[in-house]
This record gives sequence, C-alpha cells and structure tokens, in this order.
Amino acid sequence: MNRSIQRIKYLFFDFIAAALSYYLLYMFRKKYIEPETFGYNIPIELSQQFLLGMMLIPFFWLLLHLLSGYYRNPLRKSRLHELGQTFFTTLIGVVILFFAVLLDDWVASYKHYYSIFLTYLGLQFVTTYLPRLFITSITNHRIHTRKLGFNTLMVGSNRKALALFNEVENQEVSSGFQFVGFVNVDDKEKLLLTKHLAHLGSVKDIRQVIADHKIEEVVIALESREHCTIKNIINQLVGLKVEVKVLPDMYDILIGKVRMTAILGVPLVQIHHNLMPVWQQHAKRLIDVFFSCIALIILSPLYLFISIGVKLSSPGPVFYSHERIGRKGKPFTIYKFRSMVQDAEINGPKLSNKSDNRVTNFGRFMRKTRLDELPQFFNVLKGDMSLVGPRPERQFFIDQIVLIAPHYRHLLNVRPGITSWGQVKYGYAENVNQMVERLKYDIIYIENMSLFVDFKIMIYTVKIIFQGKGI
Repeated sequence: MNRSIQRIKYLFFDFIAAALSYYLLYMFRKKYIEPETFGYNIPIELSQQFLLGMMLIPFFWLLLHLLSGYYRNPLRKSRLHELGQTFFTTLIGVVILFFAVLLDDWVASYKHYYSIFLTYLGLQFVTTYLPRLFITSITNHRIHTRKLGFNTLMVGSNRKALALFNEVENQEVSSGFQFVGFVNVDDKEKLLLTKHLAHLGSVKDIRQVIADHKIEEVVIALESREHCTIKNIINQLVGLKVEVKVLPDMYDILIGKVRMTAILGVPLVQIHHNLMPVWQQHAKRLIDVFFSCIALIILSPLYLFISIGVKLSSPGPVFYSHERIGRKGKPFTIYKFRSMVQDAEINGPKLSNKSDNRVTNFGRFMRKTRLDELPQFFNVLKGDMSLVGPRPERQFFIDQIVLIAPHYRHLLNVRPGITSWGQVKYGYAENVNQMVERLKYDIIYIENMSLFVDFKIMIYTVKIIFQGKGI
C-alpha cells in the first residue's frame, strides 16, 4: 500500500472530523446555551463568522496533528498509542481554541463554559478517533494476515538469523516483515540462510542492496562473536529511510534495552533516528526562521560595517563561499565574511590555525568574535542549516574523519548549525585529529537534542562572542 495514499486518508477524515465537530458545537450552542442566556430561542443561521470558522478551524487541526507527528509513519501504527496521542492532541487543540475563540461567548452562567469545553472536547475526540481506529484496524489486519508487508533485509546468515527467520515465518499473526534476502557478515562461514532466502551480498554492499531492492526494514541478527560489527553496520545505515531493528542478546535484555512494542511480535531493539520529538523539530525550524529574520534586520548596520572592514583589510570579495555537506549528505553552499587573503586555498583545502598568515588582521578579529559566521543566517533561512547543530565540513575532510571515526556519519542526521556544542566546548579545529576530538561533543549533542539544550548553547555562544574567545 502506498504511504501517500494512506496519509491522504488520515488527512481527509481528520479534516471532515474537525469541520463536523465545529458544526455540531455550533448547533449545541444555538440550541442549548444561547436560549438559556437570552431567554428565548435563537434562530439557527449560518453567519459569516461561522462559515469562516468552518474554513479555517479544520486547517488548524491538520496543522496541530502534523506538528504532533501523527502523519509521519501512516502504515505502522499502534492503536493504543494512537488513542493516547489523539486524546492528548485533541485536549491541547480544544484548550487553544477555547481561549482564542469560544471564551468571549455570552453565557448565563460560568458552568456553561464547562459545558462548551467538555462538549467540544468530546465531539472533536470521537469524530477524530473513530475514523482513525477504523483505518488503522484495517491496515493492521492486512499486515497481520500477510496481505500487506514491508520489504525486509536480514543482516546475518547463521544460527540466530535462521532461528529468527523461522520464528517470523511461522507466526500466526504476521509482524509485517517480507524478507527479500540477506547479507552476510563473515565470509568464512557456511551461510545457513541460503536454503530459505536469496544471498544479496556482503554487509559491505548493504547501502546498494537497500537501494536496488527498495528495502524498508533492516533486521540485524548476528552471532555473539559478531556483535562488535553492529556499530559499523548501523553507521553504514545512517541517512537511509529504513527502519532498523536488532535481535538482542541476554545482556541487552538484562540492562533494560529491550522494550516490548507488540505482545505477539518478535522481541527486537528498534534503532530510532528521530532525535527530537516531532513537535520540537517543527518548533526548532520555526525558531530558526524567526531568529534569522530578526538577526538579518537588526544586524544590517553591522553587516555594512563588516563589509567595509573586509574590503579595507585586503583585496578581494567581501563574502567567501564554498561547498559543505549538510543533512542526509546533501551538499550546499555556505556563506561567510572573508577572513583570509584572496585565493587562500589555491593549493587545496587546508585548516587554519592561530598563527596562520593567511588570516587578515580584521579576519582575526572576526574569528575571535565569530562575526565571520553572520552571513550563515541566509543558509538558515534557505533550510541548509540551523542556528544550533554540528558544524558542517567539506567532503575532503569528512573522507579523512570517517577513516578514524566512522560514527561521524551520525552527524548527517541533523541540519548543521551556525554554532554547536563542539564549537562552544572545543572551538576551531586545526587538524583532522582535533576534528575527531571535537566530534564527541557533537555526538553527545545529537543524542540529547532538545530546545532547552539549543537555548543553552546559544547563550554560551553569545557569551563567547562578547568575550572574544572564538579562537
């Protein structure tokens, strides 16, 4: 089943639910609340205010559901989780609309406010949840009866992989895995899965295998002696749109890594790449755009001052731009005020250091105060960067870093930033080894991403700017 079609189904019925619940609330107010308030029956007429609400309020609800992340994975839904998510989102939306739209209603008693609030909450929840329950139940039934499944790749080829394959295939209630083949880890051993699944290659070819066979889910089932390779396998999967699940060993179970997600399913550890709650991801982007617009307006006189300073410091353009690697490995052009002499990298990419004679005197001042980074607010508005995130690097240096630290690829899961925890804690790196050392701070950041952490990093960045400790 196409994910887009499933998503459209949820969007359509959520829109209808929002319009229907608002209409029924309007009728409730006209039939029960207003007659008690004014002492006579109020004729029901579709006013301009009502029609405007019928057009705008459903879009408000769709936006709220979008921010909650409800539409992100339309084919893999838990009905119990859906119940809680729908109620929580409905409660937030009704509170917002109650104070924004309904609180100025004329009422005979404050108790009518409770009636309006609870009626709207009940109507919105029931009309939203029942169609969702129906759609999700049908989809889950199709998954459980093997009428719908997801192309799955098995990583592993020996005893544990074979046992997992047999368990999945013999389930009365399917988990949705449709194995299309496997890749092996150890080339020296006999591949037990060849009797049941196609051998698609080695784990070194996993990215190409996923692309060629349109893999949606990857299940890693390795022998105990092979567990040391799991980290490298996961590093290779960074940036791919696949669900990754790992068959745990007893150690994982005892230390609490295994969480039950389905009573009848195989116990697997799911590797999550959603580093922030969905609503925080959307809020982070809104904050990026808002503060970048404000910065570009307020700092426009400073831009002029810096431009003059760069022009007077040495011949050449005011701005410097070159290609860096962003989210999902996508290249983009980054902008900075030029802090070095023109053609400073004519002989190839080279990191700067404190005694670098390529840096102009004015450029050294800009680097200490981080003023050379100000044009990157344009990159933030374009969506290439964020205010806070790991600093983007050139492919030339990334190729060297991953040889030492393959986990660098995890940084490509998020938008790079104007400032980062690595930049605040470590500062500029003068060589690849220092870039690897700084990497650990950025890895810790993306494992603990939140709006609160972002605000702390921005505060410390401002402190560094005023103290002139950028280098």
